[in-house]
Amino acid sequence: MKILVVQESDWLKRNPHQQHHLMDRMSIRGHEVRVIDYPIDWPKDDNDGFKFEREVVDNVYKIDERASVQVIRPGFIKKPVLNYISLYYSHKNEIKYQIENFKPDVIVSLGLLNAYAASKLAKKYNIPHVYYLIDVLYALIPEKTFQSFGKYINKKAIKNSTKVITINQKLSELAVKLGASKEETILIDAGIDFNSYDPNLDSSSIKQEYNIKDDDIVLFFMGFIYDFAGMKELAIKLAQERDNYPHYKLLIVGDGDAYEDLLQIQKDYNLQDQLILTGRQSFERIPEFLSSASFCLLPAYIDEEIMQDIVPIKIYEYLAMEKVVIASELPGISTEFGYNHGVEYVHEASEVLAKAESIIQSGKYDEIAKTGREYVKDNDWEVITDKFEKVLEDLIK
Repeated sequence: MKILVVQESDWLKRNPHQQHHLMDRMSIRGHEVRVIDYPIDWPKDDNDGFKFEREVVDNVYKIDERASVQVIRPGFIKKPVLNYISLYYSHKNEIKYQIENFKPDVIVSLGLLNAYAASKLAKKYNIPHVYYLIDVLYALIPEKTFQSFGKYINKKAIKNSTKVITINQKLSELAVKLGASKEETILIDAGIDFNSYDPNLDSSSIKQEYNIKDDDIVLFFMGFIYDFAGMKELAIKLAQERDNYPHYKLLIVGDGDAYEDLLQIQKDYNLQDQLILTGRQSFERIPEFLSSASFCLLPAYIDEEIMQDIVPIKIYEYLAMEKVVIASELPGISTEFGYNHGVEYVHEASEVLAKAESIIQSGKYDEIAKTGREYVKDNDWEVITDKFEKVLEDLIK
């Protein structure tokens, strides 16, 4: 099977998401995968020039070195607003080129502008088009004035699609609201590599590297650090109440919009020993970092639109490692995991410390943690890939 994937995020630099896990595994299974992507963080890059020139990167893998994915980056103009306009036309031309030369059996889209272009071209060339909805993309557009247009384009791309695949119940409901047919909308959960995410993994080297003692309570967050992730608020709360929580440490693995602010908080509040900022780490090291955690966190702003319907894949990984998760009571997460399944809820980040302490004092930590792993035990990546592969094969037939 030849699969053309179209997205508007950085396939190479961003942390692995659902599509990376799937496409690496599809490649290993013998399918030929090409990805059209967009270096979304280009404004932060220290490169000159008015235009980004087309690039092709061969033999890419994100999860498994046996995978071989080709990544194509069409050119675009590196100026605000013009980047979107030029992206649409350059991606449209690239998709048309790939249809005529690569001759994909199916197109899988995750973006907005290029997904719309792909859905139209797929119809024209009679190719099955799958819209893979793993996020509320229009809410992620940094320019607020463009978000309503992004939603309009999202609706158009979804309506043009042969199938819509989502990764949780709330996103399935959103897909239908955006125009997807209930009959053509399929839910395939996020997956876990249980071989890597082993609760018995040794954490001694991580603890030694970051001066974490065995009796420390480690609050763990990983991924892109958005301003609304709650990490800044939690770090300040820890500083203000350090006398009450002397053995608590906040371990943050990743970078993002709030990273520089966290460095400043670390300095201003003299939190060098209790606020550990590792920066971005390799995917292979993540389970080892996770093994050092006591609690895993997602205390994002409860009213943040972006967070309402999503269920980040890392929550499944947290639970698989037999860690208690403390998260904001967001609709997507509470619908997916309910209550008494390893996830404990707070309304805001400032409540995390008290929640963690109450769980420890109750003596129920192990019970909650084991319940969480049991809840996600059927989310093995090979099973998820089987389901995804069958959907594509049935479409082609």
